[in-house]
Amino acid sequence: MSKRQFLKTTAVALTAWMAVGHAQAQTPIKFQLDWRFEGPSALFLQPAAKGYFKAAGLDVTLDSGNGSGGTVTRVASGTYDMGFADMAALMEFHANNPDAPNKPVAVMMVYNNTPAAVLALKKSGIAKPADLSGKKLGAPVFDAGRKAWPIFEKANGVKNVAWTSMDPPLRETMLVRGDVDAITGFSFTSLLNLEARGAKPADVVVMPFSQFGVKLYGNAIIASPKLIKENPAAVKAFLSAFAKGAKEVMAQPAASVESVKARDGIINVPLETRRLQLAIDSVVASPDARQEGFGQVNPGRLSLMASQVSDAYKTKTRVNPDAVWNGSLLPSSAELNILPPAKR
Repeated sequence: MSKRQFLKTTAVALTAWMAVGHAQAQTPIKFQLDWRFEGPSALFLQPAAKGYFKAAGLDVTLDSGNGSGGTVTRVASGTYDMGFADMAALMEFHANNPDAPNKPVAVMMVYNNTPAAVLALKKSGIAKPADLSGKKLGAPVFDAGRKAWPIFEKANGVKNVAWTSMDPPLRETMLVRGDVDAITGFSFTSLLNLEARGAKPADVVVMPFSQFGVKLYGNAIIASPKLIKENPAAVKAFLSAFAKGAKEVMAQPAASVESVKARDGIINVPLETRRLQLAIDSVVASPDARQEGFGQVNPGRLSLMASQVSDAYKTKTRVNPDAVWNGSLLPSSAELNILPPAKR
């Protein structure tokens, strides 16, 4: 073998060895979303599609979910390493399972405000929270807005509402049919679902909890304490890669919805683009998020929420705000500076 052939063979072997070593170095992360693949899930699917997680040394598997409660439970059980879930659902799990050995913790706030809202049709005569007194409201029993209703009710002096339960696909249909006077749901989901059932946006009254005295946090990235203890670098790498992708999503929502279509080919792209933009405007890049900083929480506000959730959810023990949040693995301020310019 000539010297040139030897060097070439050695180079090929070295390249192959490095590739194997790199593949072995990829840390597997199983991640579950809160819901199915819709516009807002582009925040996670974009960094995956762009290879940002891989570049950070992570082999991330992203799965759809069926509600925040399920996501919290699956991370607690070890089925998933990380997830995306409603902060109130996380608090509820902590307070109702004080002896659970692997209670997940929030490591980055994404929805600085809860997306929960009350929606009604103008023809019902409901225009403000006070008009809800004595009315019939509808929502699934596990809906975030329904569970937090006592907080909204107290903040706005609403009295004597009657609840009707239904499966999620029937919620907006029952409002349009007049079976209920109002519903609770995520604003960017229920509004578009009402449109799909023939309601015009101008005919819908939307009362976001965040604009009517209820400053609950919304969805956060959660992680298993086992992962945080054994591989904090992996969690930090995930959050950095996520922030990089999320910045692109907020800058170009329409383009990033393609990452959602790649996972679910039958989505309505224009509809999901609108859903994503609504989510960005209302809960991700909200005035509160701009004030507190993306990804972070205000300790006083978190403590108040812990107290409110303890009361509204009637938890077995009181929520300890220090036990549900760990901000020590957040990326630098520069990496978290991802919110788009405020709309004028």
